[in-house]
Amino acid sequence: MFPDAVKNLHPLPRHVAVIMDGNGRWAQSQGRQRHFGHRAGVRSARALVEAAAEQQIQVLTLFAFSSENWKRPATEVDGLMRLFVEVLQREVDALHENGIQLRFIGARDTLPTILRKRMADAEARTAGNTRMTLVLAVAYGGHWDIVEAVRRVAAKVKSGHIEPGDIDEQLIQRHTALAGLPAPDLLIRTGGEKRISNFLLWDLAYTEFYFTPTLWPEFDTGRFREALEHYRSRQRRFGGVVPVREAVAGD
Repeated sequence: MFPDAVKNLHPLPRHVAVIMDGNGRWAQSQGRQRHFGHRAGVRSARALVEAAAEQQIQVLTLFAFSSENWKRPATEVDGLMRLFVEVLQREVDALHENGIQLRFIGARDTLPTILRKRMADAEARTAGNTRMTLVLAVAYGGHWDIVEAVRRVAAKVKSGHIEPGDIDEQLIQRHTALAGLPAPDLLIRTGGEKRISNFLLWDLAYTEFYFTPTLWPEFDTGRFREALEHYRSRQRRFGGVVPVREAVAGD
Protein backbone atom coordinates (compact mmCIF):
# COMPACT_ATOMS: atom_id res chain seq x y z
CA MET A 1 0.00 0.00 0.00
CA PHE A 2 2.82 2.39 0.90
CA PRO A 3 6.55 2.56 -0.01
CA ASP A 4 9.05 0.63 2.12
CA ALA A 5 10.29 3.90 3.63
CA VAL A 6 7.01 4.37 5.51
CA LYS A 7 5.91 0.78 6.09
CA ASN A 8 6.79 0.96 9.80
CA LEU A 9 4.76 4.08 10.48
CA HIS A 10 1.57 4.27 12.51
CA PRO A 11 -1.75 2.82 11.32
CA LEU A 12 -4.06 4.67 8.98
CA PRO A 13 -6.66 6.99 10.53
CA ARG A 14 -10.07 5.57 11.30
CA HIS A 15 -11.79 8.89 10.62
CA VAL A 16 -10.69 11.53 8.12
CA ALA A 17 -12.40 14.93 7.98
CA VAL A 18 -11.91 17.30 5.05
CA ILE A 19 -12.51 21.02 4.54
CA MET A 20 -12.85 21.20 0.77
CA ASP A 21 -11.62 24.74 0.09
CA GLY A 22 -10.67 26.44 -3.16
CA ASN A 23 -13.43 25.70 -5.67
CA GLY A 24 -14.11 29.36 -6.42
CA ARG A 25 -10.45 30.34 -6.71
CA TRP A 26 -9.79 27.38 -8.99
CA ALA A 27 -12.67 28.39 -11.26
CA GLN A 28 -11.40 31.96 -11.41
CA SER A 29 -7.92 30.70 -12.32
CA GLN A 30 -9.58 28.94 -15.27
CA GLY A 31 -11.42 32.10 -16.28
CA ARG A 32 -14.76 30.54 -15.32
CA GLN A 33 -17.62 31.30 -12.93
CA ARG A 34 -17.56 29.94 -9.37
CA HIS A 35 -20.25 27.31 -10.05
CA PHE A 36 -17.84 25.69 -12.52
CA GLY A 37 -15.44 25.17 -9.61
CA HIS A 38 -18.14 23.64 -7.44
CA ARG A 39 -18.93 21.10 -10.13
CA ALA A 40 -15.25 20.26 -10.48
CA GLY A 41 -15.14 19.89 -6.71
CA VAL A 42 -17.81 17.19 -6.89
CA ARG A 43 -15.48 15.11 -9.05
CA SER A 44 -12.71 15.47 -6.48
CA ALA A 45 -15.10 14.45 -3.72
CA ARG A 46 -16.17 11.35 -5.64
CA ALA A 47 -12.55 10.32 -6.19
CA LEU A 48 -11.76 10.88 -2.50
CA VAL A 49 -14.68 8.73 -1.37
CA GLU A 50 -13.48 5.90 -3.61
CA ALA A 51 -9.88 6.26 -2.39
CA ALA A 52 -10.90 6.37 1.28
CA ALA A 53 -13.01 3.24 0.89
CA GLU A 54 -10.12 1.45 -0.82
CA GLN A 55 -7.80 2.44 2.05
CA GLN A 56 -10.38 1.02 4.49
CA ILE A 57 -11.00 4.34 6.22
CA GLN A 58 -13.97 3.79 8.53
CA VAL A 59 -15.43 7.31 8.43
CA LEU A 60 -14.98 10.17 5.95
CA THR A 61 -16.54 13.53 6.84
CA LEU A 62 -16.71 16.26 4.17
CA PHE A 63 -17.50 19.91 4.94
CA ALA A 64 -19.85 20.59 2.04
CA PHE A 65 -21.65 23.78 3.14
CA SER A 66 -21.13 25.74 6.34
CA SER A 67 -23.64 27.76 8.33
CA GLU A 68 -21.61 30.83 7.29
CA ASN A 69 -21.93 30.01 3.58
CA TRP A 70 -25.47 31.41 3.63
CA LYS A 71 -23.76 34.83 3.50
CA ARG A 72 -22.55 34.16 -0.03
CA PRO A 73 -24.39 35.71 -3.02
CA ALA A 74 -27.89 34.28 -3.43
CA THR A 75 -27.14 33.05 -6.95
CA GLU A 76 -24.17 30.99 -5.70
CA VAL A 77 -26.15 29.54 -2.78
CA ASP A 78 -29.08 28.64 -5.05
CA GLY A 79 -26.69 26.96 -7.45
CA LEU A 80 -25.12 24.96 -4.62
CA MET A 81 -28.52 23.79 -3.37
CA ARG A 82 -29.47 22.61 -6.86
CA LEU A 83 -26.10 20.91 -7.20
CA PHE A 84 -26.59 19.05 -3.91
CA VAL A 85 -29.98 17.75 -5.07
CA GLU A 86 -28.54 16.71 -8.44
CA VAL A 87 -25.54 14.95 -6.93
CA LEU A 88 -27.64 13.06 -4.40
CA GLN A 89 -29.99 11.84 -7.10
CA ARG A 90 -27.06 10.72 -9.24
CA GLU A 91 -24.65 9.26 -6.67
CA VAL A 92 -26.72 7.45 -4.05
CA ASP A 93 -27.07 4.26 -6.08
CA ALA A 94 -23.30 4.00 -6.53
CA LEU A 95 -22.68 4.65 -2.83
CA HIS A 96 -25.18 2.00 -1.88
CA GLU A 97 -23.77 -0.56 -4.30
CA ASN A 98 -20.31 0.02 -2.80
CA GLY A 99 -21.50 -0.54 0.76
CA ILE A 100 -21.15 3.07 1.89
CA GLN A 101 -23.51 4.50 4.49
CA LEU A 102 -24.46 8.15 3.99
CA ARG A 103 -25.13 10.44 6.94
CA PHE A 104 -25.81 14.19 7.04
CA ILE A 105 -25.08 16.64 9.84
CA GLY A 106 -26.19 20.25 10.05
CA ALA A 107 -29.24 22.47 10.47
CA ARG A 108 -31.60 20.71 8.09
CA ASP A 109 -34.49 23.02 8.84
CA THR A 110 -32.63 25.79 6.99
CA LEU A 111 -32.42 23.77 3.77
CA PRO A 112 -34.88 23.57 0.85
CA THR A 113 -37.63 20.96 1.29
CA ILE A 114 -36.62 18.93 -1.77
CA LEU A 115 -33.03 18.70 -0.51
CA ARG A 116 -34.16 17.56 2.94
CA LYS A 117 -36.23 14.82 1.30
CA ARG A 118 -33.30 13.65 -0.84
CA MET A 119 -31.10 13.56 2.23
CA ALA A 120 -33.58 11.52 4.25
CA ASP A 121 -34.13 9.10 1.35
CA ALA A 122 -30.37 8.65 0.88
CA GLU A 123 -29.83 7.97 4.58
CA ALA A 124 -32.65 5.44 4.66
CA ARG A 125 -31.40 3.65 1.56
CA THR A 126 -27.82 3.30 2.78
CA ALA A 127 -28.53 2.82 6.50
CA GLY A 128 -27.51 -0.84 6.55
CA ASN A 129 -24.16 -0.41 4.78
CA THR A 130 -21.00 -1.04 6.77
CA ARG A 131 -17.99 -0.68 4.46
CA MET A 132 -17.53 3.03 5.25
CA THR A 133 -19.60 5.90 6.67
CA LEU A 134 -19.63 9.05 4.56
CA VAL A 135 -20.72 12.09 6.58
CA LEU A 136 -21.67 15.24 4.68
CA ALA A 137 -21.79 18.43 6.74
CA VAL A 138 -24.41 20.66 5.11
CA ALA A 139 -25.52 23.94 6.74
CA TYR A 140 -23.22 22.90 9.56
CA GLY A 141 -21.32 24.98 12.10
CA GLY A 142 -19.34 23.90 15.14
CA HIS A 143 -20.99 26.50 17.37
CA TRP A 144 -24.43 25.32 16.19
CA ASP A 145 -23.44 21.72 16.96
CA ILE A 146 -22.39 22.46 20.55
CA VAL A 147 -25.45 24.64 21.21
CA GLU A 148 -27.76 21.89 19.91
CA ALA A 149 -26.04 19.31 22.12
CA VAL A 150 -26.39 21.54 25.18
CA ARG A 151 -30.06 22.16 24.40
CA ARG A 152 -30.75 18.42 24.22
CA VAL A 153 -28.98 17.80 27.52
CA ALA A 154 -30.77 20.74 29.15
CA ALA A 155 -34.12 19.34 28.01
CA LYS A 156 -33.30 16.04 29.74
CA VAL A 157 -32.39 17.87 32.93
CA LYS A 158 -35.64 19.86 32.77
CA SER A 159 -37.68 16.69 32.26
CA GLY A 160 -35.99 15.03 35.24
CA HIS A 161 -34.33 12.26 33.22
CA ILE A 162 -30.87 13.34 34.40
CA GLU A 163 -29.40 15.54 37.12
CA PRO A 164 -27.01 18.44 36.45
CA GLY A 165 -24.30 16.44 38.19
CA ASP A 166 -24.67 13.73 35.55
CA ILE A 167 -23.37 16.04 32.83
CA ASP A 168 -19.84 15.19 31.70
CA GLU A 169 -17.87 15.15 28.44
CA GLN A 170 -19.20 11.74 27.44
CA LEU A 171 -22.80 12.89 27.85
CA ILE A 172 -22.23 15.99 25.74
CA GLN A 173 -20.46 13.88 23.11
CA ARG A 174 -23.47 11.56 22.85
CA HIS A 175 -25.60 14.53 21.83
CA THR A 176 -23.31 16.05 19.19
CA ALA A 177 -23.77 15.62 15.45
CA LEU A 178 -21.08 12.92 15.24
CA ALA A 179 -22.49 10.89 18.13
CA GLY A 180 -21.70 7.21 17.76
CA LEU A 181 -18.70 7.80 15.48
CA PRO A 182 -15.01 8.02 16.40
CA ALA A 183 -13.55 11.52 16.57
CA PRO A 184 -11.57 12.53 13.48
CA ASP A 185 -7.96 11.34 13.58
CA LEU A 186 -6.94 13.52 10.64
CA LEU A 187 -8.28 16.83 9.34
CA ILE A 188 -7.28 17.82 5.80
CA ARG A 189 -7.83 21.37 4.59
CA THR A 190 -7.12 22.28 1.00
CA GLY A 191 -6.75 25.75 -0.50
CA GLY A 192 -3.91 27.12 1.60
CA GLU A 193 -5.84 28.52 4.57
CA LYS A 194 -4.75 27.36 8.03
CA ARG A 195 -7.90 27.53 10.13
CA ILE A 196 -10.80 25.21 10.91
CA SER A 197 -13.60 27.66 10.06
CA ASN A 198 -16.09 26.60 12.74
CA PHE A 199 -15.89 22.93 11.72
CA LEU A 200 -16.31 20.12 14.28
CA LEU A 201 -15.11 22.31 17.16
CA TRP A 202 -15.99 19.74 19.80
CA ASP A 203 -14.52 16.80 17.92
CA LEU A 204 -11.12 18.12 16.80
CA ALA A 205 -9.52 18.35 20.26
CA TYR A 206 -6.76 15.83 19.47
CA THR A 207 -7.01 15.62 15.70
CA GLU A 208 -3.88 15.84 13.55
CA PHE A 209 -4.09 18.70 11.02
CA TYR A 210 -2.82 18.61 7.44
CA PHE A 211 -2.94 21.87 5.47
CA THR A 212 -2.14 21.97 1.77
CA PRO A 213 -2.11 24.87 -0.73
CA THR A 214 -3.68 22.58 -3.34
CA LEU A 215 -7.09 23.87 -4.40
CA TRP A 216 -9.85 21.34 -3.89
CA PRO A 217 -10.56 20.50 -7.58
CA GLU A 218 -6.87 19.58 -7.91
CA PHE A 219 -6.74 17.42 -4.77
CA ASP A 220 -6.37 13.94 -6.25
CA THR A 221 -5.74 10.47 -4.82
CA GLY A 222 -1.98 11.01 -4.88
CA ARG A 223 -2.29 14.06 -2.66
CA PHE A 224 -4.65 12.16 -0.37
CA ARG A 225 -2.02 9.50 -0.05
CA GLU A 226 0.54 12.14 0.90
CA ALA A 227 -1.80 13.36 3.64
CA LEU A 228 -2.18 9.82 4.97
CA GLU A 229 1.58 9.32 5.00
CA HIS A 230 2.00 12.60 6.88
CA TYR A 231 -0.52 11.40 9.46
CA ARG A 232 1.27 8.09 9.85
CA SER A 233 4.52 9.89 10.63
CA ARG A 234 3.04 11.76 13.59
CA GLN A 235 3.25 10.78 17.27
CA ARG A 236 -0.19 11.10 18.85
CA ARG A 237 0.09 11.69 22.60
CA PHE A 238 -3.44 12.90 23.53
CA GLY A 239 -1.93 15.13 26.21
CA GLY A 240 0.35 12.42 27.59
CA VAL A 241 4.02 11.64 27.19
CA VAL A 242 5.41 9.14 24.70
CA PRO A 243 7.88 6.67 26.26
CA VAL A 244 11.47 7.44 25.23
CA ARG A 245 11.94 4.16 23.37
CA GLU A 246 8.70 4.66 21.39
CA ALA A 247 9.51 8.30 20.67
CA VAL A 248 12.91 7.38 19.27
CA ALA A 249 11.34 4.72 17.05
CA GLY A 250 8.79 7.25 15.78
CA ASP A 251 11.48 9.83 15.09
